[in-house]
Amino acid sequence: MPSASQSQRSPTAGLLLGLILTLAAVVAYSGYIVWQIKGLRQLQSDLADRSRKDSLQLLRIQNDLNSLALAMRDMLDIDEPYPLTAWSAQFQRIRTDLDDALRREEQLAPAARSPQQKEYLRSAVAQFWDAVDRTFGLAQANQQEDARSEIRLSLQSRQAALSNAVARLLIQNNEYEEVVAARTGQIYDRVQRQVYVFLAATLVAIVLTSLYLIRSNRLLFARLAALSAQRRDLAQKLIATQESTLRYISRELHDEFGQVLTAVGSMLGRAERHTPEGSPLRSELHEVREIAQNTLNTVRSLSQALHPVMLDEAGLETTLDWYLPTVERQTGIAISYEKTGDAFPIPSAAAVHIYRIVQEALNNVARHSGSNQAWVRLRFPSDSSETAKHNKIGRGMASAASTSAADDRASAPADSFLELEVEDRGSGFAPANVRQGIGLVAMRERAQLIHGAIEFLQPAQGGSLVRLRVPRRVSEAGTQSSRSDTMDL
Repeated sequence: MPSASQSQRSPTAGLLLGLILTLAAVVAYSGYIVWQIKGLRQLQSDLADRSRKDSLQLLRIQNDLNSLALAMRDMLDIDEPYPLTAWSAQFQRIRTDLDDALRREEQLAPAARSPQQKEYLRSAVAQFWDAVDRTFGLAQANQQEDARSEIRLSLQSRQAALSNAVARLLIQNNEYEEVVAARTGQIYDRVQRQVYVFLAATLVAIVLTSLYLIRSNRLLFARLAALSAQRRDLAQKLIATQESTLRYISRELHDEFGQVLTAVGSMLGRAERHTPEGSPLRSELHEVREIAQNTLNTVRSLSQALHPVMLDEAGLETTLDWYLPTVERQTGIAISYEKTGDAFPIPSAAAVHIYRIVQEALNNVARHSGSNQAWVRLRFPSDSSETAKHNKIGRGMASAASTSAADDRASAPADSFLELEVEDRGSGFAPANVRQGIGLVAMRERAQLIHGAIEFLQPAQGGSLVRLRVPRRVSEAGTQSSRSDTMDL
């Protein structure tokens, strides 16, 4: 079983570590992919393109060698009327182009070409031109037959050897290009496989992180639900303890102190009657008896304020009929009281919470609203048309919603609610970012205890509106922890 410290541990550290690892993996793999692509581009540029350009120069060299072969064939033709020296300019032009092609080809030669091959090509070309120079030297010395013999025995064989060497180099370049293409394909395949692996690893990391987050959220919400249930139970116990204490003090004041003060008043009255007329003691006894009576009235008022006895004896309606005029006298606020619908008896366990909500709402009007007028509306369930008409009163923009028993409200008909409204035209409720007192919280808790719904609204005309709706069938399990049965209001 996990310890309390483990169950309370925040998932932030784990999620942050997972995020850092994921970002590090993405950055590292992105760098790897960039490096692979860079290497691939360099391979294509330095090898494939270079080999292609080298092949073009080899084709150029081969073309020059073919031109030399054609020229030598014409020189050996005895039917030609021109002397051999007539081809000197053509050979010089081909020599210039061939030297340029050889120089470029040597610069573009692939790295795979051996130094022996490069040296063989250079020496073969040099020997060929040496033989060409000897041939034209013989031709200039008017030794035509010797020059033709040099062409047949030396130049043509050297030209054929050069052509074969260039052809082998072309074949080697083609083979090298195939190797480069194979290596490029291998790189593409490797990168593609690694992309798939990385995507799979990323998906696994996302799934694991999501599962961890879901588990953490479930644990967090479960703990919040447990804390909310504990807070709700504690609030209900505190409210029940408060009501029990106030009821006890109220009864003690009413029964004990009230009886004592009543007895003192009676004894003072008898003493006053037995005192002669005009005696100073008679006037003093009368004054003391009035003080005792005033004290008795104060004790009774305090007893009623703590917990109206008539709430248990006469019910909610009678208590409100007594309480609202009392508030008018004490605060100077004109209260308009309206009752509609068919009244029915309300259990005292639920009536005390409704009374406390009215009491707290009117206290807020007197202390915070700055209004000199208030409206109290008590609506019992009636026909649907009457209910629809009253539901239009006090509509406005909602600033907060309360807790309630959603199942009871959803299953109850529209006309099976007891509705209470307290409205004023004052300054309204405090903004959401201003810390509010415990009064609104207590009203919400009391509404929940009787499975009701309370709303704190701001009517279009300004001010504030507290609306309480209590289902006709109220479970007393919320008001008396020892009972779980339901009863009709």
